Amino acid sequence: MDDRAHDGPLEVALVGDMTDNEGDLTEKLLGVPPGGRCTLYIDSPGGSPYCAISLLTLIKLRNLKATGIVTGECSSAALWPFAACTKRYVTPYSVLLFHPMKWQSEEHVGLAEASEWARHFGQLEQDMDVLLAEMFGMPQDEINKWIHPGRYVGGRELAEAGLAELIDLKSMPRSENNGAATTRKKVRSRA
Repeated sequence: MDDRAHDGPLEVALVGDMTDNEGDLTEKLLGVPPGGRCTLYIDSPGGSPYCAISLLTLIKLRNLKATGIVTGECSSAALWPFAACTKRYVTPYSVLLFHPMKWQSEEHVGLAEASEWARHFGQLEQDMDVLLAEMFGMPQDEINKWIHPGRYVGGRELAEAGLAELIDLKSMPRSENNGAATTRKKVRSRA
C-alpha cells in the first residue's frame, strides 16, 4: 500500500518542533522498509531529547539509509536524527545550534522526585553528548567546543569539519517558474 507518486526514497519533512510532530515522524519512518532509503528535509529548532533519541534509534535499528538535508535550521534535539543519517547535506545558509540540554517542568513535583530528575537529566546529557559525537564520527573534545556553552555552526563550517557535504545553491538548475518569469519580462519589454 505505497501511496507515493514516484519510485524514489520516501521523503520526510522534519519541520518545526519535533516533539509536536513525533507521532507523524515515527509513522513515516516506520513506513520505510528495514534497510530502505529515505530523505529527511530538516528545518527544526529541536524538541524533546527523548524524541531525538527515539528518531535516531528508529533510523539505526531499522538500518535505514537516510539522507539528511538541512534546508534551514537543524538545532538542539534535531541534531541527533541528522547525525544518524548515512549522508548529510547542508547549504551555506544552513544553521545548526549545538548547546547543552535544557529542561523544564510545569508539573508539581516533590523534592525527592526533582532531585532524581536532576540526577537522571545530568547523566542523560552526558550520554547524549557522547552519542552525538559518535554519530558524527567526531572526537568528543571537538564537539564539546560547540556544545559548551552553545554555538551556532553554519553549513559551510559543518562541511569544512567533514560532517556534511555542502550544496551550492547557485549551481542548482533554475526552476521552470523562474524561466517563465524571465520569459514574461522579455515579452513585456518587446511591447
